[in-house]
Amino acid sequence: MKTYNEAMPFSEVRKVADADFPTRWGQFRILGFEGVIDNPERCNDNIPAPDIRIESAVALVMGDIYSAPPLVRIHSQCLTGDVFHSLRCDCRQQLELALTAITDAGAGILLYEQQEGRGIGLMAKLRAYELQDQGLDTIEANLQLGYKADCREFELPAEILKQLGLTQVRLITNNPEKVEALQLAGIEVVERISAEVPSEPTNERYLQTKREKMGHLVS
Repeated sequence: MKTYNEAMPFSEVRKVADADFPTRWGQFRILGFEGVIDNPERCNDNIPAPDIRIESAVALVMGDIYSAPPLVRIHSQCLTGDVFHSLRCDCRQQLELALTAITDAGAGILLYEQQEGRGIGLMAKLRAYELQDQGLDTIEANLQLGYKADCREFELPAEILKQLGLTQVRLITNNPEKVEALQLAGIEVVERISAEVPSEPTNERYLQTKREKMGHLVS
């Protein structure tokens, strides 16, 4: 098993902003973070990787996150779901579930990563939609385009939690890889809380693929 230093790709992670952030779920602080990756790995062998890449993420922080292990959601950006309320996926519903849970608890953190389409980017994600319309599932479509099934890494959220001074969290997720990434980084996941939401006829195959091919904990 890799150690955290072997898994950690960032040469630098820095906080670049910290401001008040009122929302319809309640009052948060919004923190911006950037991580610098030297010689990043390729997600698609047909596309050259840059010498350096900067990843960014936002942390929405509510309440006292230190008196007990806080609720944490690591959420990957989904323009189609989060903004346009697409029913091809369950991303918007999971985002609202997490924000509601944090508000109900009075404390917690939402980590929002700019990893559209499991890290392949928006335009590639839309091309994958075209292939899914032709019969491929979400993983087959990514592979057909030359990408990995999932290009995301979760070291940046782990590093943000460490910079916030946290060593234990209650993680809202169906994805075992997120749990593993935090544990590898030295963040103890004392409880995994389901992020399962009701399915729609339009995303049943998508959820089935996540369960059967990616090991997500959904029924």
